[in-house]
Amino acid sequence: MNTTEMENICGLKREDFQTTINGKQTDLYILKNQIGNEVAITNYGGAIVAIMAPDRNGKHANVIQGHDNIQDVINSPEPYLSTLIGRYGNRIAKGKFQLNGKEYFLAINNGPNSLHGGKKGYNAKVWEALQMNDQTLVLQYVSPYGEEGFSGEVKVTVVYTFNNENELIIEYMATTNKKTIINLTSHGFFSLAGIADPTPTIENLICEINADYYIPIDETSIPTGEILKVAGTPFDFRTPKPVGKDIDSDDEQIRNGAGYDHCFVLNKKEEGELSFAARIEEPVSGRTMEVYTTEPGVQVYTDNWADGYKGQHGATFPRRSAICFEAQHFPDSPNHPYFPSVILKPHRHYRQKTIYKFGVKE
Repeated sequence: MNTTEMENICGLKREDFQTTINGKQTDLYILKNQIGNEVAITNYGGAIVAIMAPDRNGKHANVIQGHDNIQDVINSPEPYLSTLIGRYGNRIAKGKFQLNGKEYFLAINNGPNSLHGGKKGYNAKVWEALQMNDQTLVLQYVSPYGEEGFSGEVKVTVVYTFNNENELIIEYMATTNKKTIINLTSHGFFSLAGIADPTPTIENLICEINADYYIPIDETSIPTGEILKVAGTPFDFRTPKPVGKDIDSDDEQIRNGAGYDHCFVLNKKEEGELSFAARIEEPVSGRTMEVYTTEPGVQVYTDNWADGYKGQHGATFPRRSAICFEAQHFPDSPNHPYFPSVILKPHRHYRQKTIYKFGVKE
């Protein structure tokens, strides 16, 4: 049901995303809404490779970082570039946790810790894909028992919908046959100015985050266990301010994250409600993005480790040229009993819904 690239404003070609990996086919899927905007996704890692959004003059640009062919997606210097993340998004201290009195050991792939599901997480898997219509793509993956050290076989479904309100809705569902832990997210690297050579810094973005508290980290980016007020810290985005205003402040938490790489505890009236999480506005283009989620937290990452590597259509991605809003449960939750639970039991359903809504401020 894929339209030809002649009609695509993202300029991506299906054949550039087609290959076979372990007998599974990769492809490119284009979602279009009725107002002429576009989202492009590959079933390799569920990577979002384009979101074509207009500025205040109606000029389209790709506002998410991605590559323009499957080999570059697979071999990206940033393996999580705008991909799905699982089985456990974010870090688990020393790759260890206990479940039912048994200790589990995960791959250590980020300093002394396990990050984003291990050495080959959901970002590096070929998902079964079915494009339902112009606006909906369904991806499915069965994560086998013992994969990357996790217990339980987990069946995951992720549905992407791009509606006529310019909302990219990502819905996640999962079931397991044995008690396990799960924390899924999408690691979109957003560049509202539009990707370019070089892609502009995100430090001038005006950002608002609906969080009175955040989770401080140690020097290996693992939560200390505290939940602290944002008031009087560089983490106070309750009133909109430029991302760069406090990004290099003389603050231990900023040093530990090399900028922002922290989980914000979202203000919620009730657990699991779909509510406003964050908003960014790019002053030059006028483009805006709002984030809504059912998750208790959002990891805000300001792309502190990029080095100017090459992306789509000759674009380059320097340090701090993207911002990520990874809606999720808290990092290292299995080792902090008072954090919201990430345990999934048989006959229970994991569900998560996150919306990225694109707009323009005139």
